[in-house]
Amino acid sequence: MSPEIETNRTGWGTGNESHPSELVEGGRLNKTVSVQELRNAVPGYCFRPSLFWSTFYLARDLTYSTVLLVGLCRLWQMQEVNESRLLYYLIVNLYGVCQGVIWTGVWIIAHDCGHGAFSASGLVNDLVGFVLHSSLLAPYFSWKSTHRRHHIYANHIDRDLNYVPPQRAEYARKIGRAIEMLDDIGQDAPLVLFLRILLQQAIGWNWYILSNITCPPSAVVRQGMSAWRHSHFDPFGALFRDSERLAIIMSDLGCLATIAVLYRLSKVFGVATVFWAYIVPWTWTNHWIVMITYLHHTHPSVPKYTADSWTFLRGATATIDRDFGIIGTHFLHHISSDHVTHHLFSRIPHYYIPVASRAIVPLLGKHYHGRGRFRYQDLKLAFRDCQWVEEDVVKDQALGLRTNGDPDPHHTALWYRGGISPSPEYKRRVHDKMDD
Repeated sequence: MSPEIETNRTGWGTGNESHPSELVEGGRLNKTVSVQELRNAVPGYCFRPSLFWSTFYLARDLTYSTVLLVGLCRLWQMQEVNESRLLYYLIVNLYGVCQGVIWTGVWIIAHDCGHGAFSASGLVNDLVGFVLHSSLLAPYFSWKSTHRRHHIYANHIDRDLNYVPPQRAEYARKIGRAIEMLDDIGQDAPLVLFLRILLQQAIGWNWYILSNITCPPSAVVRQGMSAWRHSHFDPFGALFRDSERLAIIMSDLGCLATIAVLYRLSKVFGVATVFWAYIVPWTWTNHWIVMITYLHHTHPSVPKYTADSWTFLRGATATIDRDFGIIGTHFLHHISSDHVTHHLFSRIPHYYIPVASRAIVPLLGKHYHGRGRFRYQDLKLAFRDCQWVEEDVVKDQALGLRTNGDPDPHHTALWYRGGISPSPEYKRRVHDKMDD
């Protein structure tokens, strides 16, 4: 396991619980350890969302956001701020960063709504989630649909919809190299690496919503459509079934309503005011969403699976938890610190998920891949060492998927390999079967 991941740093799986010898057979995720048994280990109340607590945390976040916005408006009225360009730009940028963190928490509560974890009422979930996501220009029903499929098929190389890496042949095409030369390629220069990371963090969310570019063609509902028909805003496009069309149109209308409000506000208060009060923190929110999703699913120690070897349990546990201090636990509602549990049981509300994690993690054995952090170094590691995937017998054996070089495809995984970054994605993915 990479030194960047600290296994069991919270004390889970230290030997004080009954886990590896009893629940992991030969290092392999034991056939007797089922999703139902994991569920039974979690207190029952964790699966019952509390409308009181859900509303409390939403009200808390909205209060934080309002205080920041009112504070910004008050500071804008101060003569000292208006006379000092340095002080002005310091204030508006500090506001943008802080408000971006708060809005990310609001975004995550809307994401809970999409999973049915805000309330026991589906109507309440969709109403609250629609309003919150629309206000942040995220198409609620569209993303709810594709994100649900991501959870169902997490880390399935053919059916997952998010951050699905290329295999050897496709990656070789992307960088213009012969397949047999991939083992000799180097790494990006530090400046190139920085610029690629900056590009992803700045526009990655918007590009994903518009094109779903990291999704393999085999995962979409309607195959064979052009890149521009993979948009989350296209109700007739590749991503959605006919039965979802009205919901997708509603998502579009929600975002259009927010744009109309922003346009009106810019006419009343000025473009600069809307830019600093909304666009900048909204951009920071998008940055955090991309960083959260990318780092949880992209690390050399985290496998992907083929159709032969994938199971829901293997796919759901093929992610890592990441510690982000008080930002992760208080403001981002544990989405970073308890991501494995979220993938196993996405209907557990964020305020109960630490309890569930303490019950689940000791039972996962080697299939709990450790805990990481949220730093620029982690982004560099992911970009540098996670460009494409292929089989790796040694890593399979370390995880316990196969023993003595067992060639059974049901006991193999795909593991990340490093290399240079291909040109930025701009067209539909080409699908490759695993090379022999």
